[in-house]
Amino acid sequence: MSSFRAACIQLCATDEVAQNLRTAAELIRQAAGQGAQFVATPENTNLMAPEGARLAKTFAEAADPCLPVFRALAQDLGIWLLLGSLAIKSGETKTANRSFLLDPKGNVAARYDKIHLFDVDLPNERYRESAGVAGGREAVTAALPWGRLGLSVCYDLRFPQLYRALAQAGAAFFAVPAAFTETTGKAHWHVLVRARAIENGAFVFAPAQGGLHANGRRTYGHSLIVSPWGEILAEAGTEPGVILAAIDPAAVAKVRGALPSLQHDRPFALRD
Repeated sequence: MSSFRAACIQLCATDEVAQNLRTAAELIRQAAGQGAQFVATPENTNLMAPEGARLAKTFAEAADPCLPVFRALAQDLGIWLLLGSLAIKSGETKTANRSFLLDPKGNVAARYDKIHLFDVDLPNERYRESAGVAGGREAVTAALPWGRLGLSVCYDLRFPQLYRALAQAGAAFFAVPAAFTETTGKAHWHVLVRARAIENGAFVFAPAQGGLHANGRRTYGHSLIVSPWGEILAEAGTEPGVILAAIDPAAVAKVRGALPSLQHDRPFALRD
């Protein structure tokens, strides 16, 4: 299986969809120009807005103005493009936090709605994603030319059982597009991304938002590409930009052969 170049796009998305679209497209083109065959963008690629304003600026998938542009871009560049997530209207009061995997012909190869929603109470910060977002119910993998990709979004990262299920279903790569808060990012981002890679012997592509957004939220940045051994192959800082790494899919089989923990999963009873 041949090696390939993967890129993660780091953004600081605003509450203006058109501006976000222009910025993301420019960075995607930059990544492809540097040889990336697989490019991933962060969570909330099209919109980071206050709760009420977000719903007013979103559309049902069939009417969304961003998706056709990204589909045409993937086709024009001949790349696999993972849109970390777009805010897609799913009803009168809620949106879906939806990832799209686009193939080099611009087709939608897979969709994934974020399962675990960010309802937390941090010191001086409170988030209730479920107030405006409808959670997904299905885990998703998709075939890339180099192996199978497992999809996830941001807060999903804290639920290792999801990644175990994706790995057991054949995923050699995980996508973890995110908008981690600055607080939680400083404390947990690197260790969680590396842990998901190490536990499952998988590459992790983790494009992130970074900076101060229109909704007052400050995100951590530090997009990562991590190897199945847990090595950081590429890392961004806090500003928008592109990171790239050469990916050798054979490394997955090598690590899983040396540490075959996926073969050692066993059912067990829990005794109180």
